[in-house]
Amino acid sequence: MIIDVWSDVVCPWCFIGKRRLESALEQFEHRDDVVIRHRAFELQPDMKQTVPTGQLLAEKYRVSVNQVAEMQANVCAIADGEGLCYDLSATLSGNTFNAHRVLLWAATLGRQDELLEAMYSSYFEKSLPVFSDQDLAAIAQSIDIPAADVITLLASNEFNSEVLADRELAAQLGATGVPFFVVDMKYGISGAQPLEVFIETLNTAWSEKSLTP
Repeated sequence: MIIDVWSDVVCPWCFIGKRRLESALEQFEHRDDVVIRHRAFELQPDMKQTVPTGQLLAEKYRVSVNQVAEMQANVCAIADGEGLCYDLSATLSGNTFNAHRVLLWAATLGRQDELLEAMYSSYFEKSLPVFSDQDLAAIAQSIDIPAADVITLLASNEFNSEVLADRELAAQLGATGVPFFVVDMKYGISGAQPLEVFIETLNTAWSEKSLTP
């Protein structure tokens, strides 16, 4: 069984969704037969610079900075329920194209999930940026992936086309936001749904798989 997960490293609900999927898989008796693939999805593909997230959200939703802080506090409380310790007060928003390139490259090393976890934790729990080559190299180095290898990768065009292909496939599947989970390219889960939704979807997909000749 293959689970494709479209997410962005600056999406707070994506880290929450990751935890809920992991919790569902802990209860899934066929966990060893499941492969999870990270798929690239950029929330702000046209951004050219980094800006404070609070400012970006206030402008996007036409609300005050205080209202944004209340929204973020609500997300932090939900994250806390999943064992995550968010600090969204000082996060930045920017272009994540290169972060996705590094993640897709990390899959070739068998380190994709580990690096994704490190990126999420760095951004949401430590308020560290994930946008520049140096930002990404430092996060990779924190889990013993050589920083120099990341810098070399980012100086090339490798995995550019793969990020764009993921974006196109997401559009074809009707994804307008993330997280977006697709099991065996048949069953979709949009958003960080409750644990029960993940469990039900996994069991349904496996049952159908078992009945297929």
